[in-house]
Amino acid sequence: MFTRVRGSAPFLEAIKVAFGSLRSSKLRSFLTLLGIILATATLITVMSVIHGMDVYIAQNVSDMGADGFRIVRMAFIGNWDPKKFLELNRKNPQLRRDEYDFIREKAQLVRAVGMQNYRRVKASFQEHKIDGVSLRGCTPNMAALSNVQTEAGRYFTETENHRRMMVAFIGNDLKEEFFPNTEAVGKTVKIDGRPFTVVGVAKRQGSVFGNSLDNFAMIPIETAFKMYGAREGLQYMAQAKSQGVLMQSQDEIRMLLRAYRHQRPGQDDNFSIVSSDSLVSAWGQMTGAIAATALAVVSVFMVVGGVVIMNIMLAVVTERTHEIGVRKSVGARRRDILYQFLIESATLSGMGGLIGVIIAAVLGWLGRTLTPVPMDMPASAVFVGVALSSVVGLFFGIYPATRAARLDPIEALRAER
Repeated sequence: MFTRVRGSAPFLEAIKVAFGSLRSSKLRSFLTLLGIILATATLITVMSVIHGMDVYIAQNVSDMGADGFRIVRMAFIGNWDPKKFLELNRKNPQLRRDEYDFIREKAQLVRAVGMQNYRRVKASFQEHKIDGVSLRGCTPNMAALSNVQTEAGRYFTETENHRRMMVAFIGNDLKEEFFPNTEAVGKTVKIDGRPFTVVGVAKRQGSVFGNSLDNFAMIPIETAFKMYGAREGLQYMAQAKSQGVLMQSQDEIRMLLRAYRHQRPGQDDNFSIVSSDSLVSAWGQMTGAIAATALAVVSVFMVVGGVVIMNIMLAVVTERTHEIGVRKSVGARRRDILYQFLIESATLSGMGGLIGVIIAAVLGWLGRTLTPVPMDMPASAVFVGVALSSVVGLFFGIYPATRAARLDPIEALRAER
C-alpha cells in the first residue's frame, strides 16, 4: 500500500521496486540494459586506454625530461604526409659534428648538449645472438641527458670517448640474454662483429607497444665515427638551464643553427626541434580524435539503450495501471507517481552502468595482462559512466513517468490486474 510520506521513503521504495523488477524478469532486464551496458563499457574502456597511454607517454616514451629537447634532421609529429617527407628528405641536410661543436660553444641557455647516432646491428656472446640491437654512438653526457639510469658498473668516460676505446654500456635485454646468472661488467661481447668490453648495464625501462626499450648498446661517439663514419644519422640532445627557459633555449639553438647554415630570414628551417611538450601535444591531438570516435559510438549505444528503457517503462506502466489507480485513490499525488517511475528508470539504467563498469574493469585487466597496451582506469571514468547512464535513464523515463502520473484514478482502477 502506498502512503504519502515525505523525505527518503518514496525514494527508497522506488529503488526497491526497481530492484524487484530486475529480479522478477532477469532476461528482460538484461536485454533492456544491454545498450547502456555496451555504451558504459565502451566509454570507460576508451578512457582507460587514453589515460593509461597519457601516463605512459609522459613517463616512458619521452626520455628528454621536462627541460630537454632534440635537434634532428626531420621529424613528423601528428599527421604523416608522404609528400612532406619526400620534400624534407630532399631539402634538409644531415646534421654534422662541426655544427654540434658550434652549438655547444655558443649556446648560453642550455646546461648541456650531447650528440648521438643510431643504427641496427647484431650482438653476440659465445653462442648467444640478438638481432636488431639499437647501437647508439653517444657523447659521454648522453646518459644524463636521456635519463638512462645505471644498474651495474658505470657509463663510459670522456677519456674513453677521446681515445675511441671499444667499451659499451648495454641495455637489460643484452644482459639477461648473455649474462643471466653472472655479472656483465668486464665481459667482452661482439657488436656488429667487433669486440667490446662491457663497462655498465642500464636499469630496465620496459617496452612501448611490445617494442623493448632495453635492446640497446651505447658506445663512445668517437668509436662509432671510427667504425661507421660521421656523415649521417646524427642528432643532438640539449637540456635547458631550467624549464622556465625551455622555449628561449630552443629559439637560441634554432638561431645558432640557422646562422651557421646561412639561412635567410623568412626561409623555413631545414631541421627540426622536438621536445617532450610537442610529443605530448601530438599525442593529445591523436587521443582527441579517438575520443571523438568513441563518443559517437557511445552516443548511439546510449540512445538505443534509452529508447529500449522507455519502451519497457511504458510496458511497465501498462502492467501496473491498476496499482497506480489504487495508489492515487489513497492519496498519492501526480508528483509521487512521477518520481516513482523516474527513480525506477534511473535505477535500472544506473545498474546497467555499474555492469558496464565491471565489464570495463575486466577488459582493462585482460588488456594489461595479455597485451602491451598500458590501460589504467581513472576514478573519473567510473563516475562519468554511472552518472551518464543514470541521466539517460532519467531522460528517457520522463515520458513513461508523465503518462503514469496523468492516469485518471477511476479509469486506472477499472483496468484488469
